[in-house]
Amino acid sequence: MIINEKKQFIPALNQEITTVVLQNRKHTQVTVTNYGGIIMSIKTPDRRGNFAEIALGFDDVETYLSELYKSQCPYFGASIGRYANRIENGKFSLDNTTYQLNCNNGSNALHGGPNGFHQKVWNIETFKEPKRTGVVLTLQSKDMEEGYPGNLNVKLTYTLTFDNELVIDYEATTDKKTIINLTNHSYFNLSSMQNNVLEHSLVLYADKFTPKDENDIPTGEIVAVNDSPLDFMMPRKIGERIHEIDGYDHNYVINGFEGDLNIGARLVDESTGRSLEFYTTEPGFQVYTGNFLDGSFGRDEVTFDQYYGICFEAQKYPNSPNIDHFPSAELKPGNTYTQTTVYKFGIAD
Repeated sequence: MIINEKKQFIPALNQEITTVVLQNRKHTQVTVTNYGGIIMSIKTPDRRGNFAEIALGFDDVETYLSELYKSQCPYFGASIGRYANRIENGKFSLDNTTYQLNCNNGSNALHGGPNGFHQKVWNIETFKEPKRTGVVLTLQSKDMEEGYPGNLNVKLTYTLTFDNELVIDYEATTDKKTIINLTNHSYFNLSSMQNNVLEHSLVLYADKFTPKDENDIPTGEIVAVNDSPLDFMMPRKIGERIHEIDGYDHNYVINGFEGDLNIGARLVDESTGRSLEFYTTEPGFQVYTGNFLDGSFGRDEVTFDQYYGICFEAQKYPNSPNIDHFPSAELKPGNTYTQTTVYKFGIAD
């Protein structure tokens, strides 16, 4: 059900913004706004039935617009586009034409550029069906916006199901050959925000990853995780070896076929009993542990310090447009880009 739908005029945007609170029969709540397509809040029960926040974010839209937030830009819960993750030097070529993107991560373009989808006001509609409820967000990204070719029409659907799943469906079409790689950037903390995520237990259903250089650009290799700090093929604590690599910010190659809905991760917090399973149709996903969080932000008297959340970002591989053997991110006129991400909430056995 939709338990709240609030419209608010935001002077800084000179626009009306909508915030919607979804709730299912298990009383899980998800709050979404059409500013940035942001998931502002997710509240789920612990093993004792106590509901609490498990996603990093803010209770008001204005905080996402503050100069401090925009300068640090941690992308809490944001919808990312046109291209999630990094493109080296902000350049790629299509049909012998080279395109220069707006760079916002040193010499690289990151998460769609400084004015990517995370800062756009999307159109929004709600829907209610017998076993699910949600919102549909739509956006048109104009030809050459942030340097990307083609007028791109995007449809993003958030669905909260009776099975305690948050399903994110993406669709997009273009009138000119372009590249696309959309994702959601929610940070999860299953401990009711009482601690960082280093004591969370994690399994990753990925036995390979793409190594990166000093600028966080993939080298082009695809390497087995083996017994390295990146090996989560069996459950272990996130903090067990995190200091060997100064935090996780790596692209994993999912075990399974692109286009199938494959499980990518299972996260458990033993202190509360909460669990989270992450599924995607994409060939890879970024695991990021909030390495640059420094306590500048917080909610309900809780500050978001380093390692206070973990992201599972479904994606093509970083810099795929410039590495031929990586999964293609190209979208042609007449074709439709589709992708599904599922976050399934539960209680661990």
